[in-house]
Amino acid sequence: MRSINQYFIFSLIFIFQGQIFLPVNIKNRKDYSKIQLTEIGEFGLKRKARNNIPSHYHTGIDIKLPNNNYFNEPIFPIAEGRVISKRTDGPYAQLIIEHQFKKIKFWTLYEHISGIKVNVNDIVNPEKPIARFMNRNELDKYGWQFDHFHLEILKIKPQKLISDKSHPERFYSSYTLICYTISDLQKYYYNPIEFLKSNLKYK
Repeated sequence: MRSINQYFIFSLIFIFQGQIFLPVNIKNRKDYSKIQLTEIGEFGLKRKARNNIPSHYHTGIDIKLPNNNYFNEPIFPIAEGRVISKRTDGPYAQLIIEHQFKKIKFWTLYEHISGIKVNVNDIVNPEKPIARFMNRNELDKYGWQFDHFHLEILKIKPQKLISDKSHPERFYSSYTLICYTISDLQKYYYNPIEFLKSNLKYK
């Protein structure tokens, strides 16, 4: 016989199936107006050239911490999916997740994250955190410019990589630094805010 807790967990999973949610821990994870971005965190902003990286367009959004919890503030996947790539090196730690929603396949990337809780091929859902924002100690170490996480929503499957000893589960790379024109941006990416606005309403 299943316990009350098991029924509660199964009920939550059922509620979250086939839906899109915001990736942060706020009261109403369907209210996109509550998403706060950094000053240069909007989709499609032109980023200046730096350190041998040419000028390019910002391919995602940079989401600010939703409160003052610099200890264990969770990050959630926006939808059910399967982890296809994992990178764990410092401020560039990232997860890439493949999703199927309303007959559309898309991919999400979460970068500048910490405390990763999942592995490649894990099935995830919006009810359970996959990682967290960096804490104070990590921000002091890597820089407070990483006081956010970067979210991308891709139209095209990420680029296949050959994993190595330093990144044994990093099997894919995004198109983050090679979108030099608006056409490139529109080819590879959805505007995350517009995507969320359009799909949060579906139940």
